[in-house]
Amino acid sequence: MATLENWLDPYSWLVTVVVTALAAVLRLERITEAEGYVFDEVYYPTDAWDMLRHGVEWDEKSDSAGYVVHPPLGKWLIAAGEKIFGNNELGWRFTAAVAGTLMVLILIRVAYRMFHSVVLAGTAGMLMTLDGFQFVLSRTSLLDIFLGLFVLATFAAMVLDRDHYRRRLLRAVGSGSTPRIVPWWLLVAGVMFGLACGVKWSALFFLPFFGALTVVWRVYARRSAGFTGGLAGDLGWGLLSVVLSVVLYLATWTGWFLTDTGWDRHYRAQNGMSEPPILGALLNLLHYHQGAYGFHAGLTKSHNYQSWPWQWLLIGRPVAFYWPDDPGSGCGAPSCIREILLLGTPLLWWSFLPALVTLLWLAIARRDWRAYTILTGAAAGLLPWFYFAVADHRTMFSFYALPALPFLILAVVHVLGALIASPRGRLAGTLVAGVYVALVALCFAYFHPIFTGELIPYDSWFSRMWLGNRWI
Repeated sequence: MATLENWLDPYSWLVTVVVTALAAVLRLERITEAEGYVFDEVYYPTDAWDMLRHGVEWDEKSDSAGYVVHPPLGKWLIAAGEKIFGNNELGWRFTAAVAGTLMVLILIRVAYRMFHSVVLAGTAGMLMTLDGFQFVLSRTSLLDIFLGLFVLATFAAMVLDRDHYRRRLLRAVGSGSTPRIVPWWLLVAGVMFGLACGVKWSALFFLPFFGALTVVWRVYARRSAGFTGGLAGDLGWGLLSVVLSVVLYLATWTGWFLTDTGWDRHYRAQNGMSEPPILGALLNLLHYHQGAYGFHAGLTKSHNYQSWPWQWLLIGRPVAFYWPDDPGSGCGAPSCIREILLLGTPLLWWSFLPALVTLLWLAIARRDWRAYTILTGAAAGLLPWFYFAVADHRTMFSFYALPALPFLILAVVHVLGALIASPRGRLAGTLVAGVYVALVALCFAYFHPIFTGELIPYDSWFSRMWLGNRWI
Protein backbone atom coordinates (compact mmCIF):
# COMPACT_ATOMS: atom_id res chain seq x y z
CA MET A 1 0.00 0.00 0.00
CA ALA A 2 1.31 3.45 -0.94
CA THR A 3 2.48 5.81 1.80
CA LEU A 4 3.04 9.55 1.90
CA GLU A 5 6.78 8.91 1.65
CA ASN A 6 6.25 6.92 -1.54
CA TRP A 7 4.10 9.69 -3.00
CA LEU A 8 6.73 12.36 -2.23
CA ASP A 9 9.69 10.29 -3.47
CA PRO A 10 11.82 12.85 -5.39
CA TYR A 11 13.15 10.27 -7.86
CA SER A 12 9.63 9.34 -8.95
CA TRP A 13 8.81 12.98 -9.54
CA LEU A 14 12.06 13.55 -11.42
CA VAL A 15 11.17 10.70 -13.77
CA THR A 16 7.61 12.06 -14.06
CA VAL A 17 8.82 15.54 -15.03
CA VAL A 18 11.44 14.32 -17.52
CA VAL A 19 9.18 11.85 -19.33
CA THR A 20 6.23 14.26 -19.36
CA ALA A 21 8.44 17.02 -20.75
CA LEU A 22 9.62 14.69 -23.52
CA ALA A 23 6.00 13.82 -24.33
CA ALA A 24 5.09 17.51 -24.48
CA VAL A 25 7.96 18.37 -26.82
CA LEU A 26 7.17 15.51 -29.18
CA ARG A 27 3.48 16.37 -29.28
CA LEU A 28 3.92 20.09 -29.85
CA GLU A 29 6.82 19.95 -32.30
CA ARG A 30 5.63 20.96 -35.80
CA ILE A 31 2.03 20.44 -34.74
CA THR A 32 0.81 22.93 -37.35
CA GLU A 33 2.70 21.42 -40.28
CA ALA A 34 -0.35 19.51 -41.54
CA GLU A 35 -2.23 22.43 -43.06
CA GLY A 36 -5.99 22.60 -42.97
CA TYR A 37 -8.31 20.10 -41.38
CA VAL A 38 -7.04 16.59 -40.63
CA PHE A 39 -9.69 13.85 -40.91
CA ASP A 40 -12.61 14.71 -38.57
CA GLU A 41 -11.14 18.11 -37.73
CA VAL A 42 -13.58 19.29 -40.36
CA TYR A 43 -16.27 18.89 -37.67
CA TYR A 44 -14.98 19.57 -34.17
CA PRO A 45 -12.83 22.73 -34.55
CA THR A 46 -15.56 24.37 -36.61
CA ASP A 47 -18.16 23.46 -33.98
CA ALA A 48 -15.83 24.79 -31.30
CA TRP A 49 -15.41 28.11 -33.11
CA ASP A 50 -19.17 28.42 -33.50
CA MET A 51 -19.61 27.73 -29.80
CA LEU A 52 -17.29 30.60 -28.96
CA ARG A 53 -19.51 32.94 -31.01
CA HIS A 54 -22.98 31.52 -30.38
CA GLY A 55 -22.72 29.41 -27.22
CA VAL A 56 -23.84 26.32 -29.16
CA GLU A 57 -22.94 24.52 -32.37
CA TRP A 58 -24.16 26.47 -35.40
CA ASP A 59 -25.18 25.87 -39.01
CA GLU A 60 -23.88 28.84 -40.97
CA LYS A 61 -25.93 28.00 -44.07
CA SER A 62 -29.26 28.18 -42.28
CA ASP A 63 -28.04 30.66 -39.64
CA SER A 64 -29.53 28.48 -36.92
CA ALA A 65 -28.48 25.83 -34.42
CA GLY A 66 -26.52 22.90 -35.79
CA TYR A 67 -27.47 19.31 -35.07
CA VAL A 68 -24.61 17.39 -33.44
CA VAL A 69 -24.51 13.98 -31.81
CA HIS A 70 -21.72 14.32 -29.24
CA PRO A 71 -21.82 16.24 -25.93
CA PRO A 72 -20.15 19.66 -25.83
CA LEU A 73 -17.18 19.35 -23.45
CA GLY A 74 -14.58 18.12 -25.93
CA LYS A 75 -15.49 20.93 -28.29
CA TRP A 76 -15.33 23.49 -25.47
CA LEU A 77 -11.79 22.29 -24.74
CA ILE A 78 -10.86 22.72 -28.39
CA ALA A 79 -12.48 26.15 -28.24
CA ALA A 80 -10.16 27.07 -25.36
CA GLY A 81 -7.19 26.64 -27.69
CA GLU A 82 -8.93 28.63 -30.41
CA LYS A 83 -9.66 31.39 -27.91
CA ILE A 84 -5.95 31.66 -27.12
CA PHE A 85 -4.36 31.11 -30.53
CA GLY A 86 -7.18 31.80 -32.98
CA ASN A 87 -9.10 29.76 -35.52
CA ASN A 88 -6.03 28.07 -36.98
CA GLU A 89 -4.10 24.82 -36.78
CA LEU A 90 -2.39 25.69 -33.49
CA GLY A 91 -5.68 26.81 -31.97
CA TRP A 92 -7.42 23.61 -33.05
CA ARG A 93 -4.73 21.22 -31.83
CA PHE A 94 -3.09 22.82 -28.80
CA THR A 95 -5.48 21.50 -26.16
CA ALA A 96 -5.34 18.02 -27.71
CA ALA A 97 -1.56 18.07 -27.23
CA VAL A 98 -2.05 19.20 -23.63
CA ALA A 99 -4.55 16.38 -23.03
CA GLY A 100 -2.21 13.80 -24.56
CA THR A 101 0.67 15.03 -22.41
CA LEU A 102 -1.46 14.96 -19.25
CA MET A 103 -2.37 11.35 -20.03
CA VAL A 104 1.34 10.50 -19.93
CA LEU A 105 1.77 12.30 -16.61
CA ILE A 106 -1.23 10.62 -15.00
CA LEU A 107 -0.22 7.19 -16.27
CA ILE A 108 3.23 7.54 -14.71
CA ARG A 109 1.74 8.41 -11.33
CA VAL A 110 -0.85 5.61 -11.56
CA ALA A 111 1.85 3.08 -12.46
CA TYR A 112 4.01 4.28 -9.57
CA ARG A 113 1.06 3.99 -7.22
CA MET A 114 0.28 0.45 -8.38
CA PHE A 115 3.79 -1.00 -8.76
CA HIS A 116 5.79 1.11 -6.24
CA SER A 117 8.63 1.19 -8.77
CA VAL A 118 10.18 4.28 -10.32
CA VAL A 119 11.52 2.14 -13.17
CA LEU A 120 8.14 0.65 -14.05
CA ALA A 121 6.39 4.01 -13.70
CA GLY A 122 8.88 5.62 -16.06
CA THR A 123 8.52 2.68 -18.44
CA ALA A 124 4.73 3.15 -18.55
CA GLY A 125 5.17 6.84 -19.35
CA MET A 126 7.77 6.17 -22.02
CA LEU A 127 5.64 3.53 -23.73
CA MET A 128 2.72 5.94 -23.99
CA THR A 129 5.03 8.74 -25.09
CA LEU A 130 6.38 6.51 -27.86
CA ASP A 131 3.06 5.10 -29.02
CA GLY A 132 2.14 6.40 -32.45
CA PHE A 133 -1.58 5.92 -31.85
CA GLN A 134 -1.74 8.19 -28.81
CA PHE A 135 0.84 10.49 -30.41
CA VAL A 136 -1.25 11.14 -33.53
CA LEU A 137 -4.46 11.66 -31.56
CA SER A 138 -2.57 14.12 -29.34
CA ARG A 139 -1.80 16.20 -32.43
CA THR A 140 -5.27 16.31 -33.99
CA SER A 141 -8.43 17.86 -32.60
CA LEU A 142 -10.70 14.86 -32.34
CA LEU A 143 -12.70 14.17 -29.20
CA ASP A 144 -11.14 10.83 -28.27
CA ILE A 145 -7.98 12.22 -26.67
CA PHE A 146 -10.12 14.18 -24.18
CA LEU A 147 -12.25 11.10 -23.52
CA GLY A 148 -9.11 9.08 -22.84
CA LEU A 149 -7.80 11.75 -20.47
CA PHE A 150 -10.92 11.86 -18.30
CA VAL A 151 -11.35 8.06 -18.22
CA LEU A 152 -7.74 7.72 -17.09
CA ALA A 153 -8.24 10.50 -14.52
CA THR A 154 -11.28 8.63 -13.22
CA PHE A 155 -9.22 5.48 -12.80
CA ALA A 156 -6.38 7.40 -11.12
CA ALA A 157 -8.83 8.81 -8.57
CA MET A 158 -10.16 5.28 -7.95
CA VAL A 159 -6.66 3.96 -7.25
CA LEU A 160 -6.06 6.85 -4.82
CA ASP A 161 -9.41 6.07 -3.21
CA ARG A 162 -8.42 2.42 -2.78
CA ASP A 163 -5.24 3.39 -0.95
CA HIS A 164 -7.02 6.00 1.18
CA TYR A 165 -9.76 3.53 2.13
CA ARG A 166 -7.30 0.83 3.16
CA ARG A 167 -5.21 3.28 5.22
CA ARG A 168 -8.28 4.45 7.14
CA LEU A 169 -9.34 0.85 7.83
CA LEU A 170 -5.89 0.04 9.21
CA ARG A 171 -6.03 3.10 11.46
CA ALA A 172 -9.39 1.94 12.76
CA VAL A 173 -7.98 -1.52 13.49
CA GLY A 174 -5.04 0.03 15.35
CA SER A 175 -7.27 2.26 17.48
CA GLY A 176 -10.03 -0.29 17.97
CA SER A 177 -12.64 2.14 16.65
CA THR A 178 -15.36 1.83 14.03
CA PRO A 179 -14.12 3.14 10.66
CA ARG A 180 -15.81 6.32 9.46
CA ILE A 181 -14.47 7.02 6.01
CA VAL A 182 -15.35 9.91 3.73
CA PRO A 183 -14.11 8.70 0.32
CA TRP A 184 -13.07 12.03 -1.14
CA TRP A 185 -11.17 10.45 -4.00
CA LEU A 186 -14.22 8.37 -4.95
CA LEU A 187 -16.16 11.62 -5.27
CA VAL A 188 -13.36 13.05 -7.41
CA ALA A 189 -13.66 9.95 -9.58
CA GLY A 190 -17.37 10.75 -10.00
CA VAL A 191 -16.52 14.26 -11.15
CA MET A 192 -13.94 12.99 -13.64
CA PHE A 193 -16.35 10.38 -14.96
CA GLY A 194 -19.04 13.01 -15.49
CA LEU A 195 -16.54 15.01 -17.55
CA ALA A 196 -15.66 11.90 -19.56
CA CYS A 197 -19.34 11.42 -20.40
CA GLY A 198 -19.44 15.10 -21.34
CA VAL A 199 -16.98 14.32 -24.14
CA LYS A 200 -18.47 11.09 -25.49
CA TRP A 201 -21.21 8.76 -24.28
CA SER A 202 -18.97 5.73 -24.79
CA ALA A 203 -17.47 6.62 -21.39
CA LEU A 204 -20.58 4.93 -19.97
CA PHE A 205 -19.08 1.56 -20.94
CA PHE A 206 -16.69 1.98 -18.01
CA LEU A 207 -19.39 2.57 -15.37
CA PRO A 208 -20.36 -1.05 -14.57
CA PHE A 209 -16.74 -2.22 -14.75
CA PHE A 210 -15.37 0.55 -12.54
CA GLY A 211 -18.33 0.22 -10.18
CA ALA A 212 -17.79 -3.53 -9.76
CA LEU A 213 -14.07 -2.99 -9.29
CA THR A 214 -14.65 -0.48 -6.49
CA VAL A 215 -17.06 -2.83 -4.70
CA VAL A 216 -14.57 -5.72 -4.92
CA TRP A 217 -11.82 -3.50 -3.51
CA ARG A 218 -14.09 -2.47 -0.63
CA VAL A 219 -15.12 -6.03 0.21
CA TYR A 220 -11.56 -7.39 0.22
CA ALA A 221 -10.26 -4.43 2.23
CA ARG A 222 -12.92 -4.91 4.92
CA ARG A 223 -12.37 -8.65 5.11
CA SER A 224 -8.61 -8.15 5.42
CA ALA A 225 -9.15 -5.65 8.25
CA GLY A 226 -11.70 -7.87 10.01
CA PHE A 227 -14.75 -5.65 9.42
CA THR A 228 -17.78 -7.48 8.07
CA GLY A 229 -20.30 -4.62 7.87
CA GLY A 230 -20.34 -1.17 6.35
CA LEU A 231 -20.85 -2.11 2.73
CA ALA A 232 -24.24 -0.37 2.62
CA GLY A 233 -22.60 2.90 3.59
CA ASP A 234 -19.97 2.39 0.90
CA LEU A 235 -22.69 1.83 -1.68
CA GLY A 236 -24.30 5.08 -0.55
CA TRP A 237 -21.07 6.96 -1.21
CA GLY A 238 -20.84 5.22 -4.57
CA LEU A 239 -24.34 6.41 -5.43
CA LEU A 240 -23.34 9.96 -4.46
CA SER A 241 -20.36 9.67 -6.78
CA VAL A 242 -22.71 8.71 -9.63
CA VAL A 243 -24.97 11.67 -8.78
CA LEU A 244 -21.92 13.95 -9.05
CA SER A 245 -21.22 12.42 -12.47
CA VAL A 246 -24.74 13.31 -13.62
CA VAL A 247 -24.43 16.87 -12.28
CA LEU A 248 -21.06 17.40 -13.97
CA TYR A 249 -22.38 15.91 -17.20
CA LEU A 250 -25.32 18.33 -17.22
CA ALA A 251 -22.91 21.17 -16.43
CA THR A 252 -21.09 20.48 -19.70
CA TRP A 253 -24.34 21.50 -21.45
CA THR A 254 -24.33 24.96 -19.82
CA GLY A 255 -24.02 26.73 -23.17
CA TRP A 256 -27.10 24.91 -24.45
CA PHE A 257 -29.09 25.67 -21.26
CA LEU A 258 -28.21 29.38 -21.25
CA THR A 259 -29.22 30.04 -24.85
CA ASP A 260 -32.57 29.87 -26.62
CA THR A 261 -30.96 28.83 -29.90
CA GLY A 262 -29.58 25.35 -29.22
CA TRP A 263 -30.96 22.38 -31.14
CA ASP A 264 -34.23 21.21 -29.53
CA ARG A 265 -33.78 23.85 -26.82
CA HIS A 266 -37.54 24.58 -26.87
CA TYR A 267 -38.76 21.37 -28.47
CA ARG A 268 -41.73 21.00 -26.13
CA ALA A 269 -42.99 24.58 -26.53
CA GLN A 270 -42.64 24.36 -30.31
CA ASN A 271 -44.79 21.22 -30.30
CA GLY A 272 -47.59 22.48 -28.08
CA MET A 273 -46.43 20.86 -24.84
CA SER A 274 -45.85 22.46 -21.46
CA GLU A 275 -42.32 23.59 -20.75
CA PRO A 276 -41.98 24.43 -17.06
CA PRO A 277 -38.75 26.04 -15.81
CA ILE A 278 -35.79 23.66 -15.33
CA LEU A 279 -37.86 20.50 -15.84
CA GLY A 280 -38.86 21.62 -19.32
CA ALA A 281 -35.24 22.24 -20.28
CA LEU A 282 -34.24 18.81 -18.95
CA LEU A 283 -37.05 17.13 -20.90
CA ASN A 284 -35.99 18.96 -24.05
CA LEU A 285 -32.42 17.78 -23.50
CA LEU A 286 -33.71 14.22 -23.02
CA HIS A 287 -35.51 14.42 -26.37
CA TYR A 288 -32.30 15.67 -27.99
CA HIS A 289 -30.43 12.72 -26.47
CA GLN A 290 -32.99 10.25 -27.77
CA GLY A 291 -32.50 11.55 -31.29
CA ALA A 292 -28.71 11.48 -30.98
CA TYR A 293 -28.78 7.92 -29.68
CA GLY A 294 -30.96 6.90 -32.63
CA PHE A 295 -28.37 8.40 -34.96
CA HIS A 296 -25.53 6.42 -33.36
CA ALA A 297 -27.56 3.19 -33.31
CA GLY A 298 -28.30 3.51 -37.01
CA LEU A 299 -24.77 4.47 -38.08
CA THR A 300 -23.89 1.53 -40.31
CA LYS A 301 -22.69 3.32 -43.44
CA SER A 302 -19.52 1.76 -44.83
CA HIS A 303 -16.28 3.74 -44.60
CA ASN A 304 -12.96 2.99 -46.26
CA TYR A 305 -11.08 3.14 -42.94
CA GLN A 306 -13.59 1.51 -40.64
CA SER A 307 -12.48 -1.52 -38.66
CA TRP A 308 -13.88 -4.07 -36.23
CA PRO A 309 -12.82 -4.42 -32.57
CA TRP A 310 -11.10 -7.76 -33.18
CA GLN A 311 -8.78 -5.96 -35.61
CA TRP A 312 -7.73 -3.14 -33.29
CA LEU A 313 -5.01 -4.79 -31.21
CA LEU A 314 -3.63 -6.43 -34.36
CA ILE A 315 -3.53 -3.03 -36.11
CA GLY A 316 -5.59 -4.59 -38.86
CA ARG A 317 -6.94 -1.34 -40.29
CA PRO A 318 -5.36 1.97 -39.26
CA VAL A 319 -6.91 5.28 -40.32
CA ALA A 320 -5.34 7.63 -42.86
CA PHE A 321 -5.75 11.06 -41.27
CA TYR A 322 -3.88 13.18 -43.81
CA TRP A 323 -3.00 12.63 -47.46
CA PRO A 324 -2.71 15.87 -49.48
CA ASP A 325 -3.21 15.57 -53.22
CA ASP A 326 -0.16 17.75 -53.79
CA PRO A 327 2.41 16.79 -51.15
CA GLY A 328 5.10 18.98 -52.72
CA SER A 329 8.64 18.12 -53.76
CA GLY A 330 12.10 18.23 -52.26
CA CYS A 331 12.31 14.79 -50.71
CA GLY A 332 15.26 13.78 -52.90
CA ALA A 333 13.22 11.37 -55.05
CA PRO A 334 11.01 11.67 -58.17
CA SER A 335 7.87 10.86 -56.17
CA CYS A 336 7.18 12.24 -52.70
CA ILE A 337 4.48 11.39 -50.14
CA ARG A 338 2.98 13.04 -47.07
CA GLU A 339 0.74 10.99 -44.82
CA ILE A 340 -0.45 11.01 -41.24
CA LEU A 341 -1.49 7.47 -40.40
CA LEU A 342 -3.23 6.67 -37.13
CA LEU A 343 -1.10 3.64 -36.37
CA GLY A 344 -0.05 2.22 -33.04
CA THR A 345 3.69 1.63 -32.71
CA PRO A 346 3.63 -1.95 -34.05
CA LEU A 347 6.04 -3.61 -31.62
CA LEU A 348 4.13 -2.16 -28.68
CA TRP A 349 0.64 -2.97 -29.98
CA TRP A 350 1.52 -6.51 -30.99
CA SER A 351 2.62 -7.04 -27.37
CA PHE A 352 -0.82 -6.26 -25.94
CA LEU A 353 -2.53 -9.61 -26.53
CA PRO A 354 0.31 -11.72 -25.04
CA ALA A 355 0.44 -9.33 -22.08
CA LEU A 356 -3.31 -9.64 -21.47
CA VAL A 357 -3.12 -13.44 -21.56
CA THR A 358 -0.23 -13.35 -19.07
CA LEU A 359 -2.21 -11.01 -16.81
CA LEU A 360 -5.17 -13.38 -16.87
CA TRP A 361 -2.88 -16.11 -15.56
CA LEU A 362 -1.48 -13.79 -12.86
CA ALA A 363 -4.99 -12.77 -11.82
CA ILE A 364 -6.10 -16.40 -11.44
CA ALA A 365 -2.94 -18.12 -10.20
CA ARG A 366 -1.60 -15.39 -7.92
CA ARG A 367 -4.79 -13.46 -7.17
CA ASP A 368 -2.88 -10.35 -8.13
CA TRP A 369 -5.14 -7.32 -7.62
CA ARG A 370 -3.14 -5.29 -10.12
CA ALA A 371 -3.66 -7.93 -12.80
CA TYR A 372 -7.44 -8.12 -12.44
CA THR A 373 -7.65 -4.34 -12.11
CA ILE A 374 -5.81 -3.76 -15.37
CA LEU A 375 -7.84 -6.47 -17.10
CA THR A 376 -11.05 -4.80 -15.92
CA GLY A 377 -10.05 -1.47 -17.46
CA ALA A 378 -9.00 -3.09 -20.74
CA ALA A 379 -12.25 -5.07 -20.89
CA ALA A 380 -14.31 -1.92 -20.28
CA GLY A 381 -12.58 -0.15 -23.15
CA LEU A 382 -12.84 -3.01 -25.65
CA LEU A 383 -15.52 -5.62 -24.96
CA PRO A 384 -18.64 -3.40 -25.35
CA TRP A 385 -17.57 -2.60 -28.91
CA PHE A 386 -17.62 -6.32 -29.74
CA TYR A 387 -21.28 -6.38 -28.76
CA PHE A 388 -22.17 -3.42 -31.00
CA ALA A 389 -20.13 -4.84 -33.85
CA VAL A 390 -22.03 -8.14 -33.73
CA ALA A 391 -25.46 -6.82 -32.73
CA ASP A 392 -25.93 -3.95 -35.16
CA HIS A 393 -22.79 -3.81 -37.34
CA ARG A 394 -22.19 -0.21 -36.28
CA THR A 395 -19.52 1.74 -38.19
CA MET A 396 -16.40 1.82 -36.02
CA PHE A 397 -12.84 3.12 -36.16
CA SER A 398 -9.69 2.07 -34.38
CA PHE A 399 -9.48 5.33 -32.42
CA TYR A 400 -12.45 4.15 -30.36
CA ALA A 401 -9.89 2.01 -28.52
CA LEU A 402 -8.00 4.99 -27.06
CA PRO A 403 -9.59 4.86 -23.57
CA ALA A 404 -8.38 1.25 -23.26
CA LEU A 405 -4.79 2.18 -24.19
CA PRO A 406 -3.51 3.09 -20.68
CA PHE A 407 -4.66 -0.30 -19.38
CA LEU A 408 -3.04 -2.12 -22.29
CA ILE A 409 0.24 -0.33 -21.57
CA LEU A 410 -0.08 -1.14 -17.86
CA ALA A 411 -0.54 -4.79 -18.87
CA VAL A 412 2.78 -4.77 -20.72
CA VAL A 413 4.48 -2.96 -17.83
CA HIS A 414 3.12 -5.47 -15.32
CA VAL A 415 4.55 -8.35 -17.35
CA LEU A 416 7.92 -6.57 -17.62
CA GLY A 417 7.81 -6.05 -13.87
CA ALA A 418 7.16 -9.75 -13.31
CA LEU A 419 10.21 -10.57 -15.44
CA ILE A 420 12.38 -8.13 -13.51
CA ALA A 421 11.12 -9.38 -10.14
CA SER A 422 11.73 -13.05 -10.93
CA PRO A 423 14.24 -14.29 -8.31
CA ARG A 424 15.70 -16.86 -10.70
CA GLY A 425 16.16 -14.52 -13.64
CA ARG A 426 16.32 -10.96 -12.35
CA LEU A 427 19.28 -9.98 -14.52
CA ALA A 428 17.84 -11.62 -17.63
CA GLY A 429 14.43 -10.07 -16.97
CA THR A 430 15.92 -6.62 -16.57
CA LEU A 431 17.87 -7.07 -19.80
CA VAL A 432 14.77 -8.24 -21.69
CA ALA A 433 12.75 -5.28 -20.39
CA GLY A 434 15.47 -2.78 -21.31
CA VAL A 435 15.90 -4.21 -24.81
CA TYR A 436 12.12 -4.23 -25.31
CA VAL A 437 11.72 -0.54 -24.44
CA ALA A 438 14.70 0.36 -26.65
CA LEU A 439 13.16 -1.54 -29.58
CA VAL A 440 9.81 0.23 -29.07
CA ALA A 441 11.68 3.56 -29.19
CA LEU A 442 13.43 2.55 -32.43
CA CYS A 443 10.12 1.38 -33.91
CA PHE A 444 8.51 4.71 -33.03
CA ALA A 445 11.41 6.60 -34.62
CA TYR A 446 11.12 4.50 -37.78
CA PHE A 447 7.42 5.27 -38.18
CA HIS A 448 7.70 8.88 -37.01
CA PRO A 449 7.57 10.32 -40.57
CA ILE A 450 4.09 8.86 -41.13
CA PHE A 451 2.94 9.94 -37.67
CA THR A 452 3.75 13.58 -38.47
CA GLY A 453 3.10 13.93 -42.21
CA GLU A 454 6.76 14.42 -43.07
CA LEU A 455 7.62 14.68 -46.77
CA ILE A 456 9.39 11.42 -47.69
CA PRO A 457 10.13 9.43 -50.88
CA TYR A 458 7.41 7.09 -52.06
CA ASP A 459 9.68 4.04 -51.60
CA SER A 460 10.42 5.08 -48.02
CA TRP A 461 6.70 5.43 -47.32
CA PHE A 462 5.82 2.09 -48.94
CA SER A 463 8.50 0.27 -46.94
CA ARG A 464 6.57 1.22 -43.80
CA MET A 465 3.35 -0.38 -45.02
CA TRP A 466 4.15 -3.66 -43.28
CA LEU A 467 0.71 -5.17 -43.73
CA GLY A 468 0.34 -4.05 -47.33
CA ASN A 469 -3.09 -2.92 -48.46
CA ARG A 470 -4.48 -3.21 -44.93
CA TRP A 471 -2.42 -0.14 -44.01
CA ILE A 472 -2.94 1.78 -47.26
